[in-house]
Amino acid sequence: MTILGILSSLFFFSLLHGCASQVTVYYLQGTQATLAPSVQTSVNSAGNCTGPWAYCPATLTAPAPPGPTALTPTFTLETTNAVPQNASLAQNGSFFGFSIEMSVVNQVIGFNSTVLYVPFLNLMANLQQRVGRINIRVGGNTQETATLVSSTPDGKILEKDKTASSNPTQTPPLIFTPDLLYMLRNVSDLVNVRWYLGVPFNDTSNFRLEIVEQGQAILGDYLIGLQVGNEPDLYADHGHRPQGYAPQDYFNDFGLMVTAMSQDTLISQRTRDLLLGPSIQVLWTPEQVWNTGFVSAYSQELAFLAVERYPTDNCAVAFPDSGDTFHDPQTTFPQFLTHNSAISTVQEYLNSTAFALQNGKRLLMFETNTASCGGFPGISDSFGAALWGLDYGLQMAAVNFGGALFHVGGQSAAYNALLVSSFVGFYFFVVINAELLYDLPAPPTNQSTFLAWTVGPIYYSALVVAEALGPTNTSQVLDLGANNANQYTPAYGIWENGALARVVLINFASDSSGQSDIFVNLAMSDAQMPSQVQVKYLISPSVSDVANFTWAGQTFGDTFSSDGRPVGQENVTSLPCSNGSCTIHVPAPGAAIVFLNGLDETKGGASTTFSTTTYTKTRNTATVDPGVLQTSNGHSGSTLQLGSTDAGGLKNGTKGKMGGLLGLTAVGAVMIVAGWVTLGQYILV
Repeated sequence: MTILGILSSLFFFSLLHGCASQVTVYYLQGTQATLAPSVQTSVNSAGNCTGPWAYCPATLTAPAPPGPTALTPTFTLETTNAVPQNASLAQNGSFFGFSIEMSVVNQVIGFNSTVLYVPFLNLMANLQQRVGRINIRVGGNTQETATLVSSTPDGKILEKDKTASSNPTQTPPLIFTPDLLYMLRNVSDLVNVRWYLGVPFNDTSNFRLEIVEQGQAILGDYLIGLQVGNEPDLYADHGHRPQGYAPQDYFNDFGLMVTAMSQDTLISQRTRDLLLGPSIQVLWTPEQVWNTGFVSAYSQELAFLAVERYPTDNCAVAFPDSGDTFHDPQTTFPQFLTHNSAISTVQEYLNSTAFALQNGKRLLMFETNTASCGGFPGISDSFGAALWGLDYGLQMAAVNFGGALFHVGGQSAAYNALLVSSFVGFYFFVVINAELLYDLPAPPTNQSTFLAWTVGPIYYSALVVAEALGPTNTSQVLDLGANNANQYTPAYGIWENGALARVVLINFASDSSGQSDIFVNLAMSDAQMPSQVQVKYLISPSVSDVANFTWAGQTFGDTFSSDGRPVGQENVTSLPCSNGSCTIHVPAPGAAIVFLNGLDETKGGASTTFSTTTYTKTRNTATVDPGVLQTSNGHSGSTLQLGSTDAGGLKNGTKGKMGGLLGLTAVGAVMIVAGWVTLGQYILV
């Protein structure tokens, strides 16, 4: 362990044993340039972002309104109360989940198992409240070379070897510790998150199964799947297998993994039967894999079948030497703003969803988003992406996918659904005897101690899909072909427990004049409409907006402004129905859920929030300029009896509050995160 690691450990040990009276904790506030100049992001004269795409300020021009000949603004939508024969199978409310690149879990989920990011917990709790659980995959390209080790030199839960990055995506090898898995389990003990893990697959002569062994021991029933091979159809192009690597080769390698697991006595039979594959992207068709006999040969071990798909890519900009075709964002943007985008993406999988069901499996869209290689700044973070994600998610549900995971790629990606914050942990200086000993990673901008996350448009998609499907796990979905299958105004029916419960309406047009707003006369042919319906709206002034999104009047704010809790008064519109129909107005752009049977937003679970407010004091609340504070108390901790600024702090200070917390449980950790433990004016997370 390095000196820094030893001192870090000693620092946390001192906190847990009540020695914090000898420690001065400073929260460093400052400008973006002084804190983290490497993350400054701007748009250059060529329209490209210079800096991390997650914070790129690029805004595109919204496409012109389609006009009345292309979009009929008023139309009737008649469906049935009984479930149509061509509706989907019953879908779980947790259908819309997330994929988190393994290398960025400490930027998204927590710093380690005892420091969980509260905005992440809040974002997951929002979904749990609506549908009961959330499914998340931890993996991606970085899972392939990941190795579980007992510890890292600096005590972190994972380390990247950037000097050994490989393939066109510059994927770095990883080492990670069991604490990463404990972090996932601690999340699940607080919010009902279930996990898919990726098993290293780069060396078939030496499978590293420790993640399987410890994953089952630590996660228990919260472990629901193990991915064997990530995008194997790209292995040859990426240098991970010899040229000519084909579906039969993957079949053979998968068999080697099955054999290795069967011979590992530490792996239970339940865990051996959690495998999923082939997780191919674009170079092989699913049928090429099915034709090898893959499903019948490994039926016992396969819990799911899986594919991955991005409708396009931005690799030419992300990796200029890749030789990929350049896709201009402005001309690409309209492709995401029609119903055809969702239909064309899922079309090639219709045979495979049926094939999976015939074999007693479900097909997962295991990794997807707007565009591979990080997405497009200006598209992937726009309101248009929220509408696209909503349409795409429901289209997958309608054609019997078993779930869809939208990818989160860290600061280098523009498409992050919900999780990437504006920081990689809060930034603290801990000074003992006036020496800087320990720091957590810096936020990339001048932020307060909370409300520092950026919630992307795909998270809004997830919220709407969650409310559309609901928590009963009986919802059947059908694309209604609305408005003569108009590409700008798709609609979906959702039948719950055998009856029409909700209708989702989408308007892709962007038109501030109101001339492209749609008015839908909703009716049923075999039943009476209720006397009134409730409507929730997803709206923004323009499809090109990268902020100003609201769902039912609530928002997660602009860039760097959320703690994971929706802000504002919820607005649910009650509309009367008469003469057998209800007229629903959907602005351009926007989407709406029409609730036919009222709504109960706590069916999925109790409402839970994890407060990130760091100002826990109710008195002595005078503010001090941070620059003065940082230089005004630099005395030797060994010669002073420093106490807390809480009332009675010296008498009942940190020793009394923290003395029994060695070996923090998850609950204890979140107590710290939530502000239960105060060090001066700030909390340690």
